[in-house]
Amino acid sequence: MVWFKNLILNPLLKSSSLSSSSSSSLHKVKPTFSTSTYSILTCLSRYTTDVSSASSLSPQVVQGSGLGPTKAGEKPRVVVLGSGWAGCRLMKDLDTSIYDVVCVSPRNHMVFTPLLASTCVGTLEFRSVAEPIGRIQPAISREPGSYFFLANCTGIDADKHLVNCETVTDGLDTLHPWNFKISYDKLVIALGAEASTFGIHGVKENAIFLREVHHAQEIRRKLLLNLMLSDMPGITEEEKCRLLHCVVVGGGPTGVEFSGELSDFIIRDVHQTYAHVKDYIHVTLIEANEILSSFDDRLRRYATKQLQKSGVHLVRGVVKDVQSQKLILNDGTEVPYGLLVWSTGVGPSPLVKSLDLQKSPGGRVGVNEWMQIPSVQDVFAIGDCSGYLDSTGKSVLPALAQVAERQGKYLASLLNKIGKAGGGHANSAKDMDFGDPFVYKHLGSMATLGRHKALVDLRQSKESKGISMAGFFSWIIWRSAYLTRVVSWRNRFYVAVNWATTIVFGRDISRI
Repeated sequence: MVWFKNLILNPLLKSSSLSSSSSSSLHKVKPTFSTSTYSILTCLSRYTTDVSSASSLSPQVVQGSGLGPTKAGEKPRVVVLGSGWAGCRLMKDLDTSIYDVVCVSPRNHMVFTPLLASTCVGTLEFRSVAEPIGRIQPAISREPGSYFFLANCTGIDADKHLVNCETVTDGLDTLHPWNFKISYDKLVIALGAEASTFGIHGVKENAIFLREVHHAQEIRRKLLLNLMLSDMPGITEEEKCRLLHCVVVGGGPTGVEFSGELSDFIIRDVHQTYAHVKDYIHVTLIEANEILSSFDDRLRRYATKQLQKSGVHLVRGVVKDVQSQKLILNDGTEVPYGLLVWSTGVGPSPLVKSLDLQKSPGGRVGVNEWMQIPSVQDVFAIGDCSGYLDSTGKSVLPALAQVAERQGKYLASLLNKIGKAGGGHANSAKDMDFGDPFVYKHLGSMATLGRHKALVDLRQSKESKGISMAGFFSWIIWRSAYLTRVVSWRNRFYVAVNWATTIVFGRDISRI
């Protein structure tokens, strides 16, 4: 591998200042392994070192290592925090003949979220909705100056152009996380958002969010486990009803689509495979206001009718408390559940809140019309973690995949323009004209309801005129649109085959 060969054969460090400090530190450390192994670990090209003592449970690592500042004659470095819709579209369109690309994220793939609900019930395989970062931007796998780091950002030093990171080790007992730093020429914050719990007690401990592949895997395993447990001898009628009660909180597109997929799974597959318990399993969707509030009134009424026809019980109410086996509404109603899926919108993550950067209303990272944070140099923010500052006079953009994707596309074009004009390196684009600002035009919304029914609303806003339809033809449009939007031809093939297999043979109900 080219990058590994360069790491070993080229021991030149990126920063002479950091290099000298690490050299003095190395003399104080007594290695517990062979000299050759120690040399390989410490003489990493493009990495700086700052050795400190490691945990006894950790492997021998160079604590505080990282990527030093780029030198004259080298390509400027763009560091992207996050691997969601915004960050991945940016990396895909970034010109790697101009920039080195470094991605820092706790996952090494992008999730195609519109189809995530389908994986919970076996309509699609999990790998069909996950696209590896190395396939989205091949330079990360091939170029010696571009990397992907499985890590979390822990802080940003905008004055020194540094990002502080901590490795992700999934809690392994033999491997403790360690810290490192990355110098950047341009930094793009695309950290996304996290599910909103509104401070309700017990949500994080008992509910499952539907935002990542591992969330879908957890939902699937718990759903199938409850189905099998409910068929065991000795279980009471009351407990059987609780185990097979699936509750979805939140009537937005994600909650409605999951409810529709789940009801379709129950009708088409559970009734055949788990005949003994088919009369006990049911779905409840809880929403404080109207479901699908961004859609046309006619489409909302159609969705309500179809969900009820599929057996979904719609409840209007506000969750007050969540316990391990039941939730309590604000009117005192107790709702027992075996599976609880929480889908009530998103808000800024604790990391975004903690960053010492300008904030927009709602706590997002504040940006101007060019997705730039005005108070610091060379830092941009896109996606759900960003929002317009009050000074721009622009309204808040919705937290949608299409918004994030188009922001990523716009910023990639802007950075390519800056790089070609010689402003790619740190502090070299202060007085540069960025050109046209970002303008968002809503392309419409879609949602599936199960049973080969879907909604398509192509109006730019609720008050605008335009095309809105529902039914089987809308379902065909929904599937066709998302099949073409899947990132790679490999995953498009996976999705098409999975859909065809499900139609012919039904869904897979194996609990793996």
